[in-house]
Amino acid sequence: MSDAFDYFRAYAIRALCKARSMPRGKLKRLQLVAARIYNLLKKEAAYGPNTQHLEDFRAAQKLERSLDGRPNEPAPRTRFATTSPHRAEQEVH
Repeated sequence: MSDAFDYFRAYAIRALCKARSMPRGKLKRLQLVAARIYNLLKKEAAYGPNTQHLEDFRAAQKLERSLDGRPNEPAPRTRFATTSPHRAEQEVH
């Protein structure tokens, strides 16, 4: 198994739990769609490394952000990203 499999599995579980807690309606259906996308990506990642699924992953994240009411917010930084500007300001002062 690869790390991608584990990450997509975690995203799928989180999205599914979030959808289960939502009331019936369009937003719940869209959240379930995001969970299905993550689940399909998880199945693809189980067969081997594949970088072509990153666009699908980003599309699912964008869908989830739009459901939360923050469509223009950039994706959260990963652990490999540079330090945040707020931290840099704190260290300088």
